[in-house]
Order: sequence, then C-alpha cells, then structure tokens
Amino acid sequence: MAPRSYSELVRENRDFRRLWIAAVISMLGEWFNTIALFFLILEYTGSEFLLGMLFTVRMAGFALLQPLIGLLADRYNRKTLMIVTNLMQSVLALCFLLVNDANDIVWMIGLSGLMMVLHGVYMTAERAALPNVVSEEDLATANALDAASWSTALCIGAMLGGVVVSIWGTNAAFIVDSLTFLLGTIFLLNLKLPQTISDEMKGPWLSTAYSNIKHGWNRIRTQPSLFRIVFAKASWNIAGGGLAGVYLVLMGADVQGYGVAFGFGLFFFARGVGTGLGPILARTLFKNEHRWPKLIGQLIVLSGVFYIFVSLTLEWYLWLTVILVILAHCASGANWVLSTIMMQRWVEDEVRGRVFSADMLILSIAFSCSTSVAGYLMENTALGIQNGILLFASIMVLCGIGFTMWQPVDNPQSA
Repeated sequence: MAPRSYSELVRENRDFRRLWIAAVISMLGEWFNTIALFFLILEYTGSEFLLGMLFTVRMAGFALLQPLIGLLADRYNRKTLMIVTNLMQSVLALCFLLVNDANDIVWMIGLSGLMMVLHGVYMTAERAALPNVVSEEDLATANALDAASWSTALCIGAMLGGVVVSIWGTNAAFIVDSLTFLLGTIFLLNLKLPQTISDEMKGPWLSTAYSNIKHGWNRIRTQPSLFRIVFAKASWNIAGGGLAGVYLVLMGADVQGYGVAFGFGLFFFARGVGTGLGPILARTLFKNEHRWPKLIGQLIVLSGVFYIFVSLTLEWYLWLTVILVILAHCASGANWVLSTIMMQRWVEDEVRGRVFSADMLILSIAFSCSTSVAGYLMENTALGIQNGILLFASIMVLCGIGFTMWQPVDNPQSA
C-alpha cells in the first residue's frame, strides 16, 4: 500500500486530523508565551544568565519527570492525559499576567518550568499515540507533517508573538496562549485513540512504578541500534541547546533598527522554517531507511557547519545569517523526524511511551546543560556572541562525527 500524500492523510484520516490540529493550535500559543518571557527577562533584568536559566529550568522540568511521564503514557488513556494537561496549562498561562518587575522573574521562570512538565506529558502521549492512528505506510508522512507543523507554528507563533508583544505588550501574548490551549482541547474531545495497555500495568501504581520504568529502559538497553537512536536528538542538543536557546535569542536582541521583540521573532521564524523544511526534504530525498542511522550523524555535522558560517556572517549581512540559520535547522529537523520514525516503528505500543520518555529525558538533560553553560559564558566571560556560536558549532560538528562513528550491531535476540 503506497503512502498517502500530506493532503490525503489530513483529509481522509479523521483522527489524525484532530490530533494534528490540536497540536498545531497549542504550539502556536506556546511560542507567543516564549517570546513574551524572553522580552520580560531582558526588559526587567538584562541578564543573559537568567535567559539561559529560563531554558535550563524549562528543559529540566521537561526532563526530570520523564520516567514517570512515560509510565503515565503507557498506563493511562493518552487522550485523557492530553486533555487534562491542556486545561491545566490554559490556567497557568494566565498567571504570567501577575509579573510586574524584576522581583517576579524567579517565580516566573519556575512557573514556566511547571508548564514544561505538563507539555512533556502531552508531547510524550502524542508521540506514543501517533502510530495508533496512522498506518505504518503513512508513518513517515505523518511525522514529517507533524514536524513541519511544529515548525510552522514556531514561525508564525514567534513572528506574531514578536509583533503582538511590540504593539500590545506581553499580557496580550499570555492571554492568546491560554486561549489556544482551550481551542486545541476542543479538537481532542471527539478523538478516537486506540491503545494497548499491557497486563504488567495492573496493580497499585506506586508499587509497580519502578519495575515498569525499568522494563522500558531494559527494552532500550537490549537492542543496541535502538539504544543509539535514543541518543540522536541529544547528540545535536549538546551544542544545539546553547545555539538555539541562548545565542539565537541574543542574536535577535542585537538586531539593529527593528526592536528586540521583532528580532526574537525573526530568528525563531528562521529556525521554524528550517525545522519545517528538513523533515519534508528528508521524506522526499532519503528513501533508503537502512541508511537513516548513519545519516543522522551526518545531519548533525551539517547543522554544525552551517552554524560555523553563521558565526562568520553575523556582523556582515543579516539576511544571509537568517538563511544560514534556516539551513542549520533543516538538518536538525531531519535528524529529529528520522530518529522519531525509527523509534515508532521499532518499539511496541505497550512500552512506546517509556521509550519516548527516555529519549526526551536524555535530550532535555543535554539541552539544559548546554543552555546553562552558554548563559554562564555570556554573562561571566568576554567570549561574545560570535565566538560563542563558533565554539558551540564546533562542538556540534564533533558530536556529529562521534555519532556517525558509533555503529552498534544488534544481537539476533534483540527485540
């Protein structure tokens, strides 16, 4: 059976359409929120370190509870998890309206971290559920569309968020964010989402939690090729966290003649275009799935090379820099979607949530460490934006080379 086109999949698969639309709407609002938080930190404190801490706390919140989040996604109804987390985030988004000065920045960052915990529940449940609403032939199409939609939401959300903050202020952005969570929930209400829950999930939650989490990690450990792919996203984020989480924001703040909020939106728009085009190009160009594991490392190298050129053009020509950011994130977007598809195809429904939670945990730790180091270097050294980008881009190239050279062989008994 031939895979359907993007339009055919959305038009003909009702449940995928609902899942997809709900995710896109929620992601749009999230970027309104993110741009507003950037703006408040720089407006009230001017601290690059706190900017890095925002990303660190968000990703730490996303990461630390991932073992339990994966367990939730395999034990409980994934549709219910997505609805509940959306409603909770809708309420929490309005709490940012209470931020008035620099004294509120600490709890603002903490609240943002809490929202990322809830986002982690939603994202893990959605990724684990996707193979249950589309056929195996359509899985690559669905993932490419999902990634492209995330990127489109980033483009539109970041750019519009920058415009809204510039004209109407941060409060308007937080209200929009809250409303998008509610609107996304409406599309989930009538979603039919099949799910297989294994017998091992029966019994008291607390007494079985450790053994069930351990089972998920053992599923990864016993298949060397899966163990490697679980580190694919983290291998990019070791340096990519600092580049996309700190230096990209500072590049936007440094744009002359357009305003800080617009600068944020511009570079996150470029990031979104890249991460949207990457999965689409990957689906079109890379038909041989046996080459994907090695290709992922090469894509990390390519992303790092483009960021090296970003460091060289940063003070020369703005729009060339924007194009290079797009190309760098084309490679990272392809890395993301190819590794996701492989995990979805290789892992059984009963344990898929725990495997994806491990993937999210490892990449989040890498991202958090990267943003913390980048923020510290910018605040406490004379490294500067240009040299910082060059340093982290070079590290990314080395990570990609290392991942490419890592070629495990599965045992015949591997799942």
